[in-house]
Amino acid sequence: MTLTAEDRTAIADVIHQYGHLIDAGELDRLGELFTPDVTYDLADLGHGTLTGVDAIRSAALAVGDSNPVGHHITNLVLTPQADGQVHARSKGIGIMADGSCGSVVHDDTIVHDGSTWRIHHRKITARRAPLGGLLAS
Repeated sequence: MTLTAEDRTAIADVIHQYGHLIDAGELDRLGELFTPDVTYDLADLGHGTLTGVDAIRSAALAVGDSNPVGHHITNLVLTPQADGQVHARSKGIGIMADGSCGSVVHDDTIVHDGSTWRIHHRKITARRAPLGGLLAS
């Protein structure tokens, strides 16, 4: 599968739009970004795995003031798969209200639903050690 420039732009827009919608509290618009049956894996952050857009919305509301005030998504790499899906890997930086921040990796499976690209699976992994944990010898 080859991605066109238009496909790449549309996929990047979906991934980047996530930060804007979450930070603005526009949780009712998450269906624009995710498939209805999305799997959203937050296990590495201690929040388990969510299924469906409503579960993501409910979890964000439950976390409340502990949500980051800024979700910044960078370093996007798209890899087309033979089955027509796209693997998207990006970095996320979350800025908290107190100014602290954290870094994560998003591993997404992106699918085309006939009219637009959407995230079907997202796994978020926290970055906790420099150099991926590689220790000097």
